[in-house]
Amino acid sequence: MVGYETKNEFSIKNSLGQKVYYAKEDSHWFTRNLCGALRPFDMQILDNYGNQVIHLIRPLACVSCCFPCCLQSIEVSSPPGTLVGTVQQEWSLCFPTFAIKNPSDETVLRIKGPFCTTRICRDVEFVLTSADGNTKVGKISKQWTGLVREMFTDADYFGITLPMDLDVRMKAVMLGACFLIDAMYFEQSGNRN
Repeated sequence: MVGYETKNEFSIKNSLGQKVYYAKEDSHWFTRNLCGALRPFDMQILDNYGNQVIHLIRPLACVSCCFPCCLQSIEVSSPPGTLVGTVQQEWSLCFPTFAIKNPSDETVLRIKGPFCTTRICRDVEFVLTSADGNTKVGKISKQWTGLVREMFTDADYFGITLPMDLDVRMKAVMLGACFLIDAMYFEQSGNRN
């Protein structure tokens, strides 16, 4: 069907290309097709044995810089039911900006994206910094996969570079940040798989 949005599914691989997790979206058909990329969803992240190891919740919210009271966010639980952190969009006029927060609502890290998230023939990088924004510690990059794949499919490839000593719970939150960034800036309306 053309123009009908289906539930997203993702393979999550390690740096060696081995599949370590599988993620599947749970959302209502009505909100997928009415709200498109703005839709709320639950995301289950499963290990290779089918056990749910991470649960993401994205509530319905706005994307407009004119309404900074209801910006985008995602909650990350691991194991499911135990909040490990949140990703919250911060108001910014020009650059996509996010706060990575622990369960106590304290900002631990920040993400700053580029002025323009549409790039042809190159990766789009979202820089991960310390809470004060002064030290670069990693990145999330939407990887360029070629003109044909970018134009005619809904498939995207992302890479996450994190410090080896980053707490495993914050690594789970960064995975949630990747899904939020994908939904906000790279989700295309109408499924073209």
